Amino acid sequence: MPSQPPPLAQLAPGLSAAGALGRDDIDALAASGIRTIINNRPDGEDPGQLPAAEARRLAEAHGIAYHHIPMTAATLTRADVDALDAALKTAQQPVVLHCRSGTRSTLLWSLTRLREGAEPAALVGDAARNGIDIAALPMIAARLG
Repeated sequence: MPSQPPPLAQLAPGLSAAGALGRDDIDALAASGIRTIINNRPDGEDPGQLPAAEARRLAEAHGIAYHHIPMTAATLTRADVDALDAALKTAQQPVVLHCRSGTRSTLLWSLTRLREGAEPAALVGDAARNGIDIAALPMIAARLG
């Protein structure tokens, strides 16, 4: 019996965030029809973490596009926001963004939405309804300029 996809927090139609993905998760996401995975985890963040190169190989074997935009809250730059924005503009949906818990991915996506004129409070509220705390969004957006 195929494994179930990991829990997904829907950010927008065709776009979800997830926590850490393993081999079985990629197989399950492929079976569920995911077309693009965007990994925001730096390699080596946790012991036993699936390395990005192996995750890419697994995803591409299933016909899933794979992007690696590693970042942490401390290392986040405008270039990371630019990279996600560019990846999302060409990504086939449905898309899953992922990091350790889904928080960083949600935060990074929210920064792309701010560029489009989204209200910070609305993004923070939407994330909270998915159990994700991005209350620092306004402060991080101000830091990035």
